[in-house]
Amino acid sequence: MPRFFDTNVLFYACDPTDLAKQQMAQTLIASASNLQDGVVSVSVLGEFFTAIVLGKNKRLTAQEAEGFITNYAANLEVVPVEWELVPKAIAIHRRFQTSYFDSLHLAAAAHHGCGEIWSEDLTDGQDYGGVVARNPFKGAPP
Repeated sequence: MPRFFDTNVLFYACDPTDLAKQQMAQTLIASASNLQDGVVSVSVLGEFFTAIVLGKNKRLTAQEAEGFITNYAANLEVVPVEWELVPKAIAIHRRFQTSYFDSLHLAAAAHHGCGEIWSEDLTDGQDYGGVVARNPFKGAPP
């Protein structure tokens, strides 16, 4: 079953300030690439660019981020965010009180047949209507 990657996993994969999280994120992405079961949405890639280039924890230039995005797109399946996912995301937000973008990622994951979402932002082990959150960094040393 495909697994969906949230923005923070992509961010940590190229963030040298936390080597434990960086290694875990890189391992997950490499595994998904080898097994061909990793999925990201265009909204995740957009959030990644914003966070890593423009956000308070910016780490990369736009050119460097573009290189990572190109690499992610070559190694993970990139799925669209269709209009029909917007009302589904709002329903997920209402039910679970998640942020809009986390809700949108959950809706995209479900729509594209992913049974898991790898994310630091969601409750580890929580089933969000058929998509289970997995926090790969839970228990990682600071």
